[in-house]
Parts: sequence; structure tokens; C-alpha cells
Amino acid sequence: MMWDELRDYCLAKPGAWADEPWDDGVVTKVGPKIFAFLRAVGPGGVALGVGLKCAATREAADEWLHRYPGDAAVMPYIGRSGWNTLTIGAAIPDDEILEAVDASYAMVVSKLPKKDRPV
Repeated sequence: MMWDELRDYCLAKPGAWADEPWDDGVVTKVGPKIFAFLRAVGPGGVALGVGLKCAATREAADEWLHRYPGDAAVMPYIGRSGWNTLTIGAAIPDDEILEAVDASYAMVVSKLPKKDRPV
């Protein structure tokens, strides 16, 4: 999957927007909350990985680590809250990455105050 494709997929979500708070990639947000961390671009414009809210708990998010050892990792600092980094272009199929983006977005939106949720 190309980096631009992943970014565009994230930004196509209702209310999504891009931010660059750090030097090493782009985050996509809904309202004030991040739902995807898009890592830097690799050779040929391929996305290297994406950080996503993979479950409500660390224990549930560990399913990704068991299914894709070496290609799914606990995100530093926020991993205890169910965030993982998923490697792009390796063992995890692109359609599963996109489903994980959808799930991350849905979990983040569900935690927003109702007045701030996209229609």
C-alpha cells in the first residue's frame, strides 16, 4: 500500500483532517483526537507503518501481536491503552490494515462528546 493511499483513506473519513505535530510523519484526527499515526514513507512511496487504536484494552490489542509477530508492535507511550503499530507491506494484508483504520476511527469517534462527533 502506498503512503498516499493510506493517508487518503484516513482523510476520507467524516470529519478527518491531517496534522503534523512532529517531524516523523502525519497524524490523522477526528475532532481533536488522533485515530492514525502515519509513519514516514519508505522507498518507492510505500508506507512503512501505521499506529492505530487496535482495541479498548491492551489485552485485546495483543491479538494483533499474536497473529502477526514481527509486523505488529505495541506503540511506545500509548500502547498500554490498546495502540499498536502495524507494518505495511509485510505479513498483514492491506485489507486488514484498512479494517483496522476503520475500527480505530470508530473507537475514537465513540469517545468524542456527541456534539463533536461528525455527522
